Amino acid sequence: MLIIFCLPAVVMMLMFFLIPAVKLVVDSFFKYDISNMAGKSFVGLKNFLAVFTSPKFVLCVANTVKYVVIAVTIEFILGLLLALMLNVGFKGSQIMRTLMLTPLMMAPLVAGLVWKYLLSDQFGIINWGLYKLGIINNVHSIMWLSNPKISLYSCIIADTWLCTPFMMLVLLAGLQGIDPTYYEAARIDGAGTLKLFYHITLPLLKPNIVIAIIIRVMDALRSFDTIWAMTQGGPNFSSEVISTYIYKANVRFGQVGEASAMAVIFMLALLVLASIFIKKVWNPNED
Repeated sequence: MLIIFCLPAVVMMLMFFLIPAVKLVVDSFFKYDISNMAGKSFVGLKNFLAVFTSPKFVLCVANTVKYVVIAVTIEFILGLLLALMLNVGFKGSQIMRTLMLTPLMMAPLVAGLVWKYLLSDQFGIINWGLYKLGIINNVHSIMWLSNPKISLYSCIIADTWLCTPFMMLVLLAGLQGIDPTYYEAARIDGAGTLKLFYHITLPLLKPNIVIAIIIRVMDALRSFDTIWAMTQGGPNFSSEVISTYIYKANVRFGQVGEASAMAVIFMLALLVLASIFIKKVWNPNED
């Protein structure tokens, strides 16, 4: 009976994860002729060697790490500040909480398109607002998406807007689960606001912090929709991350073998990170 109940889940796993994963690994050892997909030749580890020696792949890895570190750090800081503010409770806090969760209802692709138009150097409202405030000389001063030096950071702005509410929600749930008597006892002993935060709030909030950061790191590593909608990895690979580079190699350039090799490397890296994070969550007292 148990086997019957588990069978649908097993079939789904086979269809949507295991079989594609096995095919991905197999494809990474072959070189395909895009004019005839039936024609392929075994090349062993040459695809992996080509990936590891590719300057573009190294650049994409660097961009991905930069994107994840900056985005998740900003989202954590903003999410924590907003959670602390909403946890205090004030007039209109319920309305503000609802408004803050609005970005979570938007698909990443749609969010990317919205921010693409907001940051447009031709008719973007961001440049127009900065111009009206006298911060920039004209509405074309900042090339948010076409300047290689800032295009990646423009994508980070969109990701921060989209995902900070998630961080805030997880941390707020943790804050509301802290027993107020801890604070009352500490205040009786003469503890100030900073001591309450560092010695009570942060330690008790640690499980929520770890879970929120784990989920966001894994999600940011796989970011594709927002970046693709805004810059498609350009200009000149300045905002190219691993996911967009794999897509281009496979679909646009027909490099099925190399794209599969990159995907295998990426998948293994995610599995290693996931196992480390899961071990940390399941052993929260282990330092």
